[in-house]
Amino acid sequence: MFTQFFGNYLLNEKLVTPEQLVDALQEKKNTRLKLGVLAINAGYMNATQVEKAHMEQTKRDMRFGDICVDLGFLTEAQVDELLGAQKVGYLLLGQALVDKGYMDNATFESAINAYKAKYSLTDNDIVDGTASKIDELISSLCDFSSTDNEELYTEFVSLLFNNLIRFVGDDFTPLEPLSVIKESDNTYQTTQGIEGEFSTDTSIVADEDVMIAFASRYADEELTSFDEYVSAAACDFINLHNGLFTVNVSNSNEIELRLTPPYTDKGIKQTDKKLFVLPICYPFGTVSFTITL
Repeated sequence: MFTQFFGNYLLNEKLVTPEQLVDALQEKKNTRLKLGVLAINAGYMNATQVEKAHMEQTKRDMRFGDICVDLGFLTEAQVDELLGAQKVGYLLLGQALVDKGYMDNATFESAINAYKAKYSLTDNDIVDGTASKIDELISSLCDFSSTDNEELYTEFVSLLFNNLIRFVGDDFTPLEPLSVIKESDNTYQTTQGIEGEFSTDTSIVADEDVMIAFASRYADEELTSFDEYVSAAACDFINLHNGLFTVNVSNSNEIELRLTPPYTDKGIKQTDKKLFVLPICYPFGTVSFTITL
């Protein structure tokens, strides 16, 4: 999940454009993580040293790690450590941005250090997915402090991120939340209510082509037109997510909730309730998830 929030950080700091980020997200799955990015992330080398080692590699037929050891930038033990390290997703995103020429190593070094410092993150937090740090990131993006159920709304969003990663794909970035839904002539909305002590209306909102792509990802089959299969896939995702949410709330808070049957309509269902809209940017387009407050 830290990968997705790193993308959001890069957008907010205007270090990349939305188009560049989407392109890098698409490329991430094909990206091979290089030793230089790993060394910068670990704090063993700075961007200037990485560039110098790259330049030296054009003159000598040696592996990058061996050159860094030869230049005194790394020890052999550090090279072995970096090569054996778990390849976390936010580094692949950074590598893709560097490979595409959207960011140089110096900008990546500055960005990753600033990102970690802003949220007091360590590499262990990122690799282990420390729950308290994830909650802090969600709270920094989604401010539910003015509601009576801040903890439950935060849990809802945290679970949503996890379910998107598990069932749709991790190549997304959350955008800044909105209070209104952006609608077009081809907007579809899949809705389900949660009833009980904690009541809210939830929905998935997207233009037709984006909803088809989202449903195709979730159903793991190619859907080409908006039909009952697309509607069923969207309904199944929201029902799965809300079902898991109600189970979690029952187990952790001893609150029993009920779900209404999900349905899909063309156009936006109007509501007098205060709305929280979380746009999620995928390479195939932006899907918005809404909850009433």
